[in-house]
Amino acid sequence: MNYSHFQAQKNEIDVVTQVHRETRCFMSWLAMTERSTENMQEIVDEAPITFQYCTDGFSTDDVLNYHQGRHLIEPGKSQTYSIEGGNADLRHYLARLAKRSQCFSRSLQVLKNTIKLFVYCWNRRQLFHCAYPTYSRPLIDFLHPFEF
Repeated sequence: MNYSHFQAQKNEIDVVTQVHRETRCFMSWLAMTERSTENMQEIVDEAPITFQYCTDGFSTDDVLNYHQGRHLIEPGKSQTYSIEGGNADLRHYLARLAKRSQCFSRSLQVLKNTIKLFVYCWNRRQLFHCAYPTYSRPLIDFLHPFEF
């Protein structure tokens, strides 16, 4: 499982995600105004326990408790390619995250709800694609039954 973040400059909100390498499903995510050790630990705790976590060596990575999994810190992007792809998908589908100079959300809660909806549909589509690799369906087909 890989995780990384990108920042919405205007409101200074970090969106941190964990992505499963094989399915490219988002295992956990968090939108936060402060990237503290406590907030980062929350995203690790939310994700299912796995055998390996790959990070790019952000300052909090070495103090987090990764439970039973092995933690691999690899500076650069050589082991975080799945999360970089996930971040690209977030930027592609959510216009408010498209470019650093244009990233904004008037409310942290609205951003969280938007990401929650996207992750729900995305994960359902990714699991469908794993089961039926020859069938291609648009993301909107996986919206129902979603509840906030």
